[in-house]
Amino acid sequence: MNSIAFAIIQTATGVPQPNFDENSVTPGWVGFAITFGVAAVVVVLCIDLVRRVRRVRYRGEIREQLEAERKSDETDD
Repeated sequence: MNSIAFAIIQTATGVPQPNFDENSVTPGWVGFAITFGVAAVVVVLCIDLVRRVRRVRYRGEIREQLEAERKSDETDD
């Protein structure tokens, strides 16, 4: 519906029609570079996130082990 209204407005106002095929327009190397850059940033952020989560999990496991050792030492005394 919007395309019909847009076509009517274009013909009524005398807006010149484009001289190229709208289906064959591509973003080119700039669009590829931007898309590749965004994808690379996402991959780097995911790797960093996994590293941070793993580090927090290991610290929690070590803390639990130390607390268990301390409790077992207190019960032995």
